Amino acid sequence: MKFRTIVLAALLLGLLSPTAYADRRSDAKAQVDFGIKVAQRGLWKEAQYRWERAVEIDPTYAAAWNNLAIAYEQQGQFDEARKAYLKALDIDPKNLLIQQNYDLFREINDRTKNRDGR
Repeated sequence: MKFRTIVLAALLLGLLSPTAYADRRSDAKAQVDFGIKVAQRGLWKEAQYRWERAVEIDPTYAAAWNNLAIAYEQQGQFDEARKAYLKALDIDPKNLLIQQNYDLFREINDRTKNRDGR
């Protein structure tokens, strides 16, 4: 919600033109799409890099944060995964896919922590 407010304020103040915002989203989407392709081939480090670029380009892109969380999770970076899921949910709290991914992550992560005694 915070990022959306910042972007809307920037648009209203003329600091960010609608075209520039659309271009940034388009560039971020291209990174996300490429990240999906390489993740499907098991190239998680490359996917992570692409999704990190996507959220750098457009920090308001909830789907990119969700995908980044999945990449972190796949590589055992659970603290980073949790932060990325929470960022995605902060941006788009009604997104059921992101909520389901986060709930599953929490269920598995919490179960693992309890089993390991950490």
